[in-house]
Formats: sequence, C-alpha cells, structure tokens
Amino acid sequence: MFSKLAEVESRYEEVNMALQRPDIASNQTQYRALMKELGSLEKIVVPYRDYKKKTENLKASKELLTAEQDPEMRELIREEVKELEASLPELEQQLKIALIPKDPNDDKNTILEIRAGAGGDEAALFADELFRGYVHYASSQGWKVEMISYSEGNAGGAKEIIASVTGDSVFSKLKYESGVHRVQRVPKTEAAGRIHTSTVTVAVIPEVEVNEIKIPMSDVRIETMRSQGSGGQSVNRTESAVRVVHLPTGLDVKCQEGKSQSANRERAFQILYAKLQQIEDEKARKEASDVRLEQIGTGDRSERIRTYNFPQTRITDHRIGLTIHQLDQVMGGSFELLIDPLVANFQAEALKRQTASA
Repeated sequence: MFSKLAEVESRYEEVNMALQRPDIASNQTQYRALMKELGSLEKIVVPYRDYKKKTENLKASKELLTAEQDPEMRELIREEVKELEASLPELEQQLKIALIPKDPNDDKNTILEIRAGAGGDEAALFADELFRGYVHYASSQGWKVEMISYSEGNAGGAKEIIASVTGDSVFSKLKYESGVHRVQRVPKTEAAGRIHTSTVTVAVIPEVEVNEIKIPMSDVRIETMRSQGSGGQSVNRTESAVRVVHLPTGLDVKCQEGKSQSANRERAFQILYAKLQQIEDEKARKEASDVRLEQIGTGDRSERIRTYNFPQTRITDHRIGLTIHQLDQVMGGSFELLIDPLVANFQAEALKRQTASA
C-alpha cells in the first residue's frame, strides 16, 4: 500500500510542477485536466502526509519517553503516544479506501433523467417531487442543476424530466440513484383512503465532453419544433427545440431549454452520445468476468432500488437492507441519509475484494 501511496505523492508533485509551466497555463484544456487530476490526487496525498507526520511524531515521542526521567513529563508523553496510536488506524483505513480503483466516471458531471412509470398521475406527481428533492440535495453539495427538458403530466407533476447536474464529483454520489423508485401513499383523489403503489425510473448518466462526440450524421435524424411548457419569453415563439433520433438504436433526445436552436442541438448530441456510451458501459459490465470491472457503469435502471412509504414515513433501500424513518428530511433534500451508507457499503465490499486478491 505504501509504495502505491509514494507513487501517488510523486505524481502529485509532477502535476504541481507542470501547472507552473507557461505552455501548460496557456493551454486551457490541458490546464483544466491537470487541475482536475491535482484535486483528485490531493484527496490521497493530504491524509498520506498526515499519516507520515503522525508516524514520525509517534516514533519521536516513544524515544523521548525512554529518555525522560521526570514523572510528570513522562505522563504527558504517554498521553501523546496514546492519542497518536489511536489516530493512525483510522488514517490507515482512510488511505486504503482512497486507493480503491475509482470508477472512471466518478468525477464527471451528470445527466439526470426522471420518468413517471406505473401509477399514472400519481407517478407523475412523485417524479416532480423526487426531482425537487434532488435539486435541494444538489444545492447542499454546492452543485448546479440546469433543466434540459420538462414534460408535464396530465394532472400536474411530470411525465419526464431531464436535467444536467454539474459540480465536484457529482456522478460519484448520484450514480447510486439509478433504478426504479417505488412510492406507496394515499393519493389526494382516493376517497376510500387506500394506499396506491406507483413507480418512477431514475437514470444517472455521466456527461461527456463535446470534443468526445463522434456520431456519423448519417446515423441521426434531426427535427426542430416549438418549445413547450410554461414560462420564458421565447417559449412557443420560435422553433428552438431540437429532437435528435439515433437511427441504429432508436434512441431519441429532445432538448428545449436552451435559448437558441444551435445550443439545444449541441446539448442534444451531448446527451445522445452519453446515452450511447452508457449502453456500451453496461454491456461491458454484464460481460465482465473480473469482479473489479463491476465499477463500469451503474446498476440496471430496471432494478427496484428503493421504496418510499409515506403513511409510515419510511424509506427502504433494498440493495443494502437499509430502512430509515426520515422520509420528510430526504424529500426535503437530505439524500445523504441514503447515499452515504450506500457509499460506505460499496467501499467496504471493494476493500474485502481488494484484501482477498492481495
């Protein structure tokens, strides 16, 4: 482990030096890439240097304890040794987790898609509520949410919502939200007070850079139309909305929130390419024989991952058997109550595999 950490620290210094070179500073693409790498390396280097410093201090304190004759001073040194010995195992565990092979998409921004499933109007209402919960969570993380497309339900809510979420390590947390979310509650229109079950499908797709997009124009059909929806001076006045259909797969993407047709077209191609890339990642994940390659892609979006029971204010995450009775807090944006235990669980599983293969 420590040889790997030394390599990471060496690379950290290399990147730091490279960022000071004029040719790098003048190349914005290269500069941004190195800054991103530096931030990622720093998350390992900072605790590693802290571990090294405390290890050196522990050694020095033990040597001092052997030489010291004064009883009061010996007692103070013993306390310092005890504190240092207690802090090292936690730091070592933190470093082990930091060295777990990362999902290559973890630092990427995401495209968030929420669609009403079974349950009709009730599913559409919950889709809108779930999205608003994610917006509050994103705000608490310092992320930015931008609407790409919004399709209203017949009785309110949303049939489909597509948005982009940008910020620090967005995909590393939101990827656990992909799948089927089941809601159990009494609809406002239910006179007999019976509980109905509805579903909403969430897909979290890592974004791609515009310069990565390589789709032959012969494989797509592009349509323009008037934007639809409430609000905005440009809505229904110009044919700024764009729909791009990928003929080989049948995938289609509609983008209407941009101010111009060219902006919507560029965004639609970006989303389409991200979806095509996700299909390839999921295919690779399912075909992978090496368990480490399970990091490719995220869970199957058809898998039921969570149940929200409103009468009992209960949420259950079926993947790790977690049940909490803090539904209001989660729907208000406190998704860390669910996501943090998921991250910890998958890290623990990865550590087990890493230890077994060592």
